Amino acid sequence: MEWQQILGFHRIAHLGSFTKAAEATFRTQSALTQQIRSLERELDCELFERIGKRRLKLTPAGEKFLAFAEGVLASRERLVQEINEARGIHRGTLRIGAPFTTLFHLLPEVIQSYTRRWPDVELSLLDRSQQDVVNLVKKGDIDFGIVLEAMVPGDLRSVRWVTVRSVLMVPRGHPLVGQEKVSAKQMARYPLILPPRAGRRSRRSLLESLFRRHGIGFRIVMESSNVELSAVYVERGLGISFATITEGLTGLRRRKLAFVPLDHYFKPAYIAVIMRKNRKLTQAQAAFIETLTEIRPSGGSGSKKSTTCRT
Repeated sequence: MEWQQILGFHRIAHLGSFTKAAEATFRTQSALTQQIRSLERELDCELFERIGKRRLKLTPAGEKFLAFAEGVLASRERLVQEINEARGIHRGTLRIGAPFTTLFHLLPEVIQSYTRRWPDVELSLLDRSQQDVVNLVKKGDIDFGIVLEAMVPGDLRSVRWVTVRSVLMVPRGHPLVGQEKVSAKQMARYPLILPPRAGRRSRRSLLESLFRRHGIGFRIVMESSNVELSAVYVERGLGISFATITEGLTGLRRRKLAFVPLDHYFKPAYIAVIMRKNRKLTQAQAAFIETLTEIRPSGGSGSKKSTTCRT
């Protein structure tokens, strides 16, 4: 069994295509095919099952070999980083996935501080939806993900970072501004700008369940996964938007917006850093978690300004 066989198999399994894997590993498709055939002969079993002309599916043996390959690749990466650290060389890679709003509002200061301390670490940031971030962490394609804690499945480890609270984003001077406890019936009087559905645990699903529980009809005038986009249309009177906020940073300060709290309906939630369970962190990876805990948007300065986070 050779290193290139393991690497090639891993790429095929994740990309679902010999052609794409060949491009990713800078080899010809025929060479990659031959390597997999040789690996299957050595193991005396098939690793892939062809479904139609273009689709590939892992066999039960392929699933087991994928787990083995991921372990080997992760061990190799840790070994290289530990050898570099023992030599006083802080190199390596760090791959992080998060939704756009988190990357835009919450992470810039963290990333700036981290790269100053660890300039030789190759950092990769991916703008993805929360569900995509969870899936990437599960597959081992990224080291850390940053999502709402409610989105984290039981087979992943999570570390709480900042607290977020549910609010309605409305234009300044809107009739709901100043209301002590806005009711579901009051909210439903206005067209709603909501994020796309993202599972039963998402905040949108909770809001829709609230309306249905009270037998209240509602109208969704727009779906937007980007809070900045929602803010543009809220400001112009298209509707009101449901969002979450975290204290400590100024968000959308140039907009003529107000935020109406919904704490009486929705308990505070948390944004968390997620990773695979039982993962041994390198110094560079542990340093990122440390930097996050040092720079919390909800702490330190005592500011009461808000940053919005789309859920």
